[in-house]
Amino acid sequence: MGNADLAFADMEGPHRVPLPPERPFLDTFRANLKETFFPDDPFRQFKNERGSRRVVSALQYFLPILEWAPKYSFGLFKSDLIAGITIASLAIPQGISYAKLANLPPVLGLYSSFVPPLVYAMMGSSKDLAVGTVAVASLLIASMLGKEVSAAENPGLYLKLAFTATFFAGVFEAALGLLRLGFIVDFLSHATIVGFMAGAATVVCLQQLKGMLGLQHFTTSTDLVSVMESVFTQTHQWRWESVVLGSCFLFFLLLTRYLSKRNPKFFWVSAAAPLTSVVLASLLVYLTHAENHGVQVIGYLKKGINPPSATSLEFSPPYIMVALKTGIITGVIALAEGIAVGRSFAMFKNYQIDGNKEMIAFGMMNIVGSLTSCYLTTGPFSRSAVNYNAGCKTAMSNVVMAIAVMITLLFLTPLFHYTPLVVLSSIIISAMLGLIDYEAAIHLWHVDKIDFCVCLGAYLGVVFGSVEIGLIVAVTISILRVLLFIARPRTTVLGNIPNSMVYRRVDQYPIAQSIPGIFILHIDAPIYFANASYLRERISRGIDDEEDVLKTKGRTNLQYVILDLGAVGSIDTSGISMLEDLKKNLDRRGLQLVLANPGSEIMKKLDKSKVLEGIGHEWIFLTVAEAVSSCNFMLHTHKQADSNGTHDNMV
Repeated sequence: MGNADLAFADMEGPHRVPLPPERPFLDTFRANLKETFFPDDPFRQFKNERGSRRVVSALQYFLPILEWAPKYSFGLFKSDLIAGITIASLAIPQGISYAKLANLPPVLGLYSSFVPPLVYAMMGSSKDLAVGTVAVASLLIASMLGKEVSAAENPGLYLKLAFTATFFAGVFEAALGLLRLGFIVDFLSHATIVGFMAGAATVVCLQQLKGMLGLQHFTTSTDLVSVMESVFTQTHQWRWESVVLGSCFLFFLLLTRYLSKRNPKFFWVSAAAPLTSVVLASLLVYLTHAENHGVQVIGYLKKGINPPSATSLEFSPPYIMVALKTGIITGVIALAEGIAVGRSFAMFKNYQIDGNKEMIAFGMMNIVGSLTSCYLTTGPFSRSAVNYNAGCKTAMSNVVMAIAVMITLLFLTPLFHYTPLVVLSSIIISAMLGLIDYEAAIHLWHVDKIDFCVCLGAYLGVVFGSVEIGLIVAVTISILRVLLFIARPRTTVLGNIPNSMVYRRVDQYPIAQSIPGIFILHIDAPIYFANASYLRERISRGIDDEEDVLKTKGRTNLQYVILDLGAVGSIDTSGISMLEDLKKNLDRRGLQLVLANPGSEIMKKLDKSKVLEGIGHEWIFLTVAEAVSSCNFMLHTHKQADSNGTHDNMV
């Protein structure tokens, strides 16, 4: 008697898989709906509260500032004050630079660093996120709106469409949060974001060649070929003054970043470098009158805080569709970046942020921003990293930053008149080089080649096509991968680890041994209409292959087929029909179908479809080990019966 037979003999009997208790359809539907849209149970904190306390908790849920503000102390404010001033020194030059990148008036970058941070401080759940404009969204706005309206020829209409796109982005983001649809953003996988961000950073850097070379005219296309063609067909217009000035400040910015990375205590060196560059370059231009020698400057910046822009929103055709499309795409990108950055820094400080609440906060700050002359904002990584390293404690650092920007708008904007555009290009390039994460791409190559292909597809799509094409390519490859996993689930043959009751994959564990007369197959995914036919063919092919091997080796013929359903979380009617057809096919071949570890949903549906009666409840077991033991016992019993019958005939 073998190990399995002895184990079966020692057992009191195999554990049967019970049928789950009946649940009303509405209860099941409600539970599934809750798990889909409310897996984090956001209202759990209200369950044991009554009256006014429940109202206060609800307000604290939607306005987190009401939760932390009463506990706020002077010690926390000192940390937030330092962090806020530090990120303001970065936000001011970056805001001006990114607004130019979006083909918008530079002052809009300052407006967008004033109102949205105040809204986020009230509604956001992250302590470390520093709100502001970002290069990728700015480039998207410039490329998508620029195809329909020229910022140079019709600046008024272009500005209205930028505000309208921001409004639509905010509505879309807030709707995703309110409807608990945050899982949509999860379709932008890590590999997708790495490739997309690197491609967008490359494109942004290429676009800055206009400022670095001092060119007056430049292509509005973002692909590599068009940019290179535009650069090298205008070699006679390159300005050596801009090249020298831009190269020097770019070297300075990269050097300060390198020093900050070598010693994180000196993070402020890198944070203050952009503003320092702006001040030094402005003084240099002012003293040398370089604007008269081909060095382009920002020029006049309007003083004063944000003017209202509610009447500037453009909802009339034919421009409403381009604004809607731009808003949705930029909104998704902004959400993906902001939530990913917020979660990263929350992990460092060991606290949780609610993705859906963040979406509502982002949505509201963009809606309010669109009504106060701001364009799209989110939580950029560079600014948030500076905020984190500066020792911020709460979202009050955003308020401090907003106040610093407000002071700049009220009193200091004339100082930026002589700021050369080439320095803004240097600031953008230095910031974008940090988004090209080649180490992450190399890691993807070593770990998962398909993820690397997703990353590479996103990068090449952005660089050689456009930002929209790169995004579409990356998301399409990611969705195809999910569909391929569902349509072609993995099925693996299991074998017994010697001297144990453990069964593992024979392709992973060479010591795993097949059981004579028994074929064990593990199905590694839910069974749906999309994969039912494939699984039918795959199981049949596996049985044929196993019988061929047994014939070649002269072993016992196959008699039992065990399907391990432990990983099959659900099954639909097509999957049930597949099991029914498989049972009939095995019966014709003289084989017995055995099921191991089916879940409650599987058992319920098999019972209601009468398939359970066809298989027989006695052939459904709790574990693969019990199924094998029972099959071995039956094989042993049949052998003894056959042996006794032969002996009687001889007598």
